[in-house]
Amino acid sequence: MGFSRHGNLLATARWFVEEADAGLTASELEAQLGVVVKEPLLELVRRKQLEREKRGREYVYFSREPGRRREQQVRRASQEAEWEVGASLQPTELSEERKAAIILFFSLLDQRQRRLYAGLEAHRRGHGGDRQIADFLGLNVHTVAWGRRELFGGQVERGRIRQAGGGRKPAEKKRRSDRTDSPSARARNGWGSDRRAIGKSPSNSVG
Repeated sequence: MGFSRHGNLLATARWFVEEADAGLTASELEAQLGVVVKEPLLELVRRKQLEREKRGREYVYFSREPGRRREQQVRRASQEAEWEVGASLQPTELSEERKAAIILFFSLLDQRQRRLYAGLEAHRRGHGGDRQIADFLGLNVHTVAWGRRELFGGQVERGRIRQAGGGRKPAEKKRRSDRTDSPSARARNGWGSDRRAIGKSPSNSVG
């Protein structure tokens, strides 16, 4: 690519960064120019003709002029937010199997857990997420917003957890009483038979 319009590669790289609405990363600029631009961009930073800022895994290069740089930074932040929301699957893009799995999982939650889960998913989707999740899960949009505020506003209280050893005590086994006076017991022990002491009959003396 020729650089006659903007001069050399340094001047061309600077012009593209200055004109970019959200600044440019090295990979984004290379895609436009078709040449490696990492070293030229670093040289422009060393010369204080551009600014750079670490965003995620890459550096983003911005204008040196404060007003223009601020505009680019705001636009870059907006783009990153849009990319983050777009990265999460929207309900309309889910397969029927995954939709069914989500609905099944949702049905197993109690009322409070459903509200918090809906709030989490709405937060992940950003602007318009409350309405989107409400329609998908069949909830009131205010319920979704309530769950989101509760979850991210530090208002969630942990439920009571039953301590070890709590709950109903196991029933004690009733001991059998020794019924030694029962008829069967008496029979086993040889009791209860009508034993009479038989004494010797006195002999009748014959006078």
